[in-house]
Amino acid sequence: MPSRATTIPVLLSLLTAGQAMGSDLAFDLEAHRGGRALLPENTLPAFAHSLTMGVDTLELDVGVTADGEVIVSHERGLNPDLARRPDGAYIAPPGLPFVKLRLDEVRTYDVGRIRPDSAYSRQFPDQRALPGTRIPTLRELFALVRKSGNTKVRFNIETKIDPNHPDETLDPRAFVTKLLGVIETEGFSDRVMIQSFDWRTLLLVQQQAPKIPTVYLTIQRGSAPTVALDKATSWTAGLSPADHGGSLPRTIKAAGGAIWSPYFGDVTAALVSDAHVQGLRVVVWTVNKREDMARMIEIGVDGIISDRPDLLRQVAGEKGIALPAGTPVVP
Repeated sequence: MPSRATTIPVLLSLLTAGQAMGSDLAFDLEAHRGGRALLPENTLPAFAHSLTMGVDTLELDVGVTADGEVIVSHERGLNPDLARRPDGAYIAPPGLPFVKLRLDEVRTYDVGRIRPDSAYSRQFPDQRALPGTRIPTLRELFALVRKSGNTKVRFNIETKIDPNHPDETLDPRAFVTKLLGVIETEGFSDRVMIQSFDWRTLLLVQQQAPKIPTVYLTIQRGSAPTVALDKATSWTAGLSPADHGGSLPRTIKAAGGAIWSPYFGDVTAALVSDAHVQGLRVVVWTVNKREDMARMIEIGVDGIISDRPDLLRQVAGEKGIALPAGTPVVP
């Protein structure tokens, strides 16, 4: 597998034509949850900060409320480490699922400051608190991007559905229908990717909106892997890598995916090469350390999702990757 230094000139030579065609040939610099190491995750201030800085893609997560509004949130319900009631007290675990709350009820919670004594707080001690910040709708995020005048930034939208907890969300078909409805109505179908660990939603997107690229999320390690190489799991919609030579890239290609998005710790140069042979792009998550960013670029990944888009810009620039222009905006 050639190093990133070798492949960059080839990419740059194709970049002008690729941009004219709306192609995704360029490296994809993605702000995870809007850049949560810097500002409160999945909020309009965080997305505005990343737009002002300059990123290729805003990575985000969505859920659906009881009254059918598509909202931006990583969790399937209120997060006890983030959500405070009007009296200033953080909610008690586990937090109500959004599917049981109306949008006006969701709006009463403040998500602008991490619970000080939480593991989350220790993970991101430098996040700037913005008390009074609310959970936004997807429509509001699209409006913010229109306000910024940025006509190139893309959206990598994750469907927050867990096949093991079906009572905490709409069913996959209803969820996808709601999400695609907002995207189409708002006129962003040509700037969106849909990602998920729950591959059922991706197959539905491919059926209902075949022009929207699908991004197959995976993790193979830790206490809660979503894929196994020798069998289907509850996450893979009946698809088994065992039927495709034990290869995740080949399985995703067979499923109709455009992008493989694995946990970066699962990735090797050989796997990136395998994915490229299959015609897949590889966008890894979630990479926050300089040395890991550099290593991923060197083994040839096509993009990185990071909580530190500011640091990722630095590392990518040092590697000769063209950086996206910022479009200053305030919520």
